[in-house]
Amino acid sequence: MKIENTKAQMRKGVLEYCILSVLKDEDAYVAEILDTLKDAKLLVVEGTIYPLLTRLKNAGLLSYRWEESSSGPPRKYYGLTETGKLFLKELTSTWEELQTAVTIVTTQKKKNHE
Repeated sequence: MKIENTKAQMRKGVLEYCILSVLKDEDAYVAEILDTLKDAKLLVVEGTIYPLLTRLKNAGLLSYRWEESSSGPPRKYYGLTETGKLFLKELTSTWEELQTAVTIVTTQKKKNHE
């Protein structure tokens, strides 16, 4: 079993949550989303993010709008829909529960079975 495969699967599992979280306060275009993820050491390439954004949009969690750019072609800005905000709230609750459970399991000392 290769460690890189497992690490990649772990990252993939939280990517949707991270993207929705990036967009929770303000709309962003793909380069901004990628930069935020990269700054957090979640390395994601454009070929991965576009299908994911499309899937989130098709699920009704994201909307987008085109905005003119002073430095090139218009940019597509993504933002959370009301459904997306509720979904993110639910994911945040689940993430906190999971984080707590994983911390308990990975930090507890092994109990002696007598």
